[in-house]
Amino acid sequence: MQRPLFNNLPDKNFRLAGSVIVLLLIAVVALGLGGCTSNPSKQDIGTVSGAVIGGIVGSTLTGGSGAGTVGGAAAGSYIGNRIGRDLDRR
Repeated sequence: MQRPLFNNLPDKNFRLAGSVIVLLLIAVVALGLGGCTSNPSKQDIGTVSGAVIGGIVGSTLTGGSGAGTVGGAAAGSYIGNRIGRDLDRR
């Protein structure tokens, strides 16, 4: 059975910090690629922002669990999408 990426670090806080760093790097790349489009809507911005924030919160609450991170990102992107859509309609 394969061990998770950061389980060989000596302390749980180091593993959590490593997971957060990976999530932040993914967010930077995603936002960088998203900057290639012209005039993103508030719905687009809300979806990406919600996914990043939800992923970080999900990872933190579940101790770096992959399922918690993905679940948090999914919930955050849905919530951000809905908030952005409402802002676009105004």
